[in-house]
Amino acid sequence: MNTMAMYLIGDIQGCDEPLQRLLSELAFSPSRDTLFLLGDLVNRGPASASVLRRLMGYGAAAQCLLGNHDLHLLALTQGARPPHRSDTVNDILQAPDRSAMLDWLRWQRLAILEHIDAHPVLMVHAGVLPSWTVAQTMSRAAEVEQVLRSDMAGDFLKQLYGDEPEAWHETLQGVPRWRMIVNALTRLRFCDAQDRMEFATKEGAGAAPAGYQPWFDVPGRQTAGVTVAFGHWSTLGALRRPDVLSLDTGCVWGGCLSAMRLGDGAPGAPGQALSQKLFQVQCPEGQKPG
Repeated sequence: MNTMAMYLIGDIQGCDEPLQRLLSELAFSPSRDTLFLLGDLVNRGPASASVLRRLMGYGAAAQCLLGNHDLHLLALTQGARPPHRSDTVNDILQAPDRSAMLDWLRWQRLAILEHIDAHPVLMVHAGVLPSWTVAQTMSRAAEVEQVLRSDMAGDFLKQLYGDEPEAWHETLQGVPRWRMIVNALTRLRFCDAQDRMEFATKEGAGAAPAGYQPWFDVPGRQTAGVTVAFGHWSTLGALRRPDVLSLDTGCVWGGCLSAMRLGDGAPGAPGQALSQKLFQVQCPEGQKPG
């Protein structure tokens, strides 16, 4: 008899056919299992609308995070940003069910906290600033989620883009505060111990600019006591540590689409590591990263 399973899946980016193959490999059943999608559901791949329709059809069995490409799609619909030459979201924008897909997307999350076999797992698309606790991360994500679901969404999306503020301050208010939260949760790779973020560098962890580190290696990081799972960083690849789980393995660039089964449904003994099993399917050769 099959038991309930929880799977974390990295960036899909509109690659519906590899997603279907991965779900077949998992023997996924929406009546029994739960998927946690780590953001960037759409864009750059060939079938973004198919991905959204599939995930919408799974109902509560698909718990999804918003990534930077998902927010880009929402911003496009508000005229907040011109289309990029490599965008592949016209199948959504021109679809008869466009409104339903976009409305569903606005209701997805920026952070999820799940206890799996008594182990807390914090899920975000990109990263968490070193000074943020788990509770602060969830609270700040919820602030922006409420904005995206409200009548303020259009105005906010028109002011979403920019690298400022550079560093987090609790005194931030309004759009600068929300933009900072979005940048941390959906764009972060490198930062310093003062929560200053650097966005220009997109290479792997060893390419940290002077004065910066991968966000998960900053000493004193307040979320080091839980497992933080994320996507976004395809040049980092699959990183598996007790405190960090990275699952963007570059499907849209011709890499793999990865899923991690966490837990076995039985609470572990104190100090026992959360069980993990990695599943991957090869993806067709795609665009070059950029």
